Amino acid sequence: MKNHVLCALLAGACSLPAVAQVTERERPAEWENLVEGARFMDRIQPMKGKVLSADVWGADSVRPRYVDNGIESPNTSYWGGNILKEQDGKYHLFVCGWPENSPEGHMFWRNSTVFHAVSDSPEGPYAVQDTIGQGHNPEAFRLADGRVVVYVIDGYYIAPSVNGPWHYGKFTFMPRNRNIIEGLSNLTFARREDGSYLMVCRGGGVWVSRDGLRPYEQLTDKSVYPPVDGEFEDPVVWRDHMQYHLIVNDWLGRIAHYERSLDGVHWVVEQGEAYVPGVSVHPDGHVEHWFKYERLKVFQDSLGRAEQVNFAVIDTIKWEDKPNDNHSSKNICMPLNKGLLLEVLNKELITADTKTIEVRIRAEEGFNPQKEVDVKSLRFGDYTEVNFGRGCKAIRSRKEGKDLIVVFDGKGNGMKPDEFAPKLLGRDKKGNLLYGYASLPYVNYRPAVLSAAYPMYDKAGGALRLEVKNYGLSASQPAKVVVEAGGRTLAEGETVELLPYGTQDLRMKTKFAPTGKELSRLTVSFVVDGKEVNRETLNY
Repeated sequence: MKNHVLCALLAGACSLPAVAQVTERERPAEWENLVEGARFMDRIQPMKGKVLSADVWGADSVRPRYVDNGIESPNTSYWGGNILKEQDGKYHLFVCGWPENSPEGHMFWRNSTVFHAVSDSPEGPYAVQDTIGQGHNPEAFRLADGRVVVYVIDGYYIAPSVNGPWHYGKFTFMPRNRNIIEGLSNLTFARREDGSYLMVCRGGGVWVSRDGLRPYEQLTDKSVYPPVDGEFEDPVVWRDHMQYHLIVNDWLGRIAHYERSLDGVHWVVEQGEAYVPGVSVHPDGHVEHWFKYERLKVFQDSLGRAEQVNFAVIDTIKWEDKPNDNHSSKNICMPLNKGLLLEVLNKELITADTKTIEVRIRAEEGFNPQKEVDVKSLRFGDYTEVNFGRGCKAIRSRKEGKDLIVVFDGKGNGMKPDEFAPKLLGRDKKGNLLYGYASLPYVNYRPAVLSAAYPMYDKAGGALRLEVKNYGLSASQPAKVVVEAGGRTLAEGETVELLPYGTQDLRMKTKFAPTGKELSRLTVSFVVDGKEVNRETLNY
């Protein structure tokens, strides 16, 4: 079955305007060999809507369109926004906007107002219910105690419920002897299982707060974004029942990248585009060719799987959107293929020598794997294999309750010792895409995360003091700590078992007297059972 998104892009490519401030990024040659399901954008499904109209604002490339999808108005330019669902079944979109006739056109975004809009359906249409306050690029999340936080650049609003009353506040940030990466704007948040929050800032730094409000403490000392050319912004991070996901947009190249992580600190980058212009496709193949797709947000199911994406879109280059003209911006919604629930049943570590791999495909409401899965189409293993049509082949299957157990030949699985979520690709019996990431019984999905800060050098005593903290969700194992200065080992120590958020003040004898320059940047590594589990750089 053809990929509806890629086909639509090819069909509409010639109709897109050639404008300045766009750079065509060269794709790796290997991407030409990716199979359907390798790219995140392959999960984007056709848009939903009932009201199709051409008698609306916008360039020809976005007309006709679903005017009841997302939120739009001839009088207001909307931008950003994500959705929370309430127990009454209503969907609440927190979006910003400004008057279309504002004197600066789109560049009036700095004076945005945050709106609370409501719909009976996740795709809309959304109608503004009330106004929250001034702010741009909102992202809403719910605290463990039920309160709702709406982040905006440089602050946040908080209320006991989606209906307010709203009060403005500001977060506190603790860099912990690390350089803040590209400032603290366009923040995105993922709730962890204990009610704490992981945050990624625009520059790709990772931070953690115990409850979403208390100080956000920086964990990384460099960007976690892909090591490629790009003008990155608009990250979105979320966590499902098993792993973290991150998408970041290269606004100049108009290409986004997709990453996954076990702990939110160390990431793998999957091949292929997460999204590009032209992903908004109707069921009949018609494309709403918006010029820019930015501020991606996801709506998650009860297990955390992303089942819908929202974009801020504009029909032209931003500074060509003038007051009282035919151009503007809105928020659009598209459903996602949210993936299968998968579990590996092998109890021992899977290696290249593993003979067979058993994978449980769980039944869900509306999905019967025993009747719907085309077993022969399935491939399983590391994403670097499966994304190219390789990996393990299915050799047999059996029924267990309502679930389906598929047995794969272990040959070609490509899984490494640090594998945490092997991938499955295939088809159902109607030819539709099936995909998912499987849990492994020997992987801790609430891992410890050791991190150091606040070094103090006692020259007279020949000692270095260092605070070590566990930012993970399970107790850490004792770890060897190695501190380097100027490329030489300055000190070594060992941590005890640390409970989540537990700290230890290490005092270590130094092996030499470091110079001021050597002390200015210290490298700290943690080693558990002979394996380095984290390495970070601190400013003294």
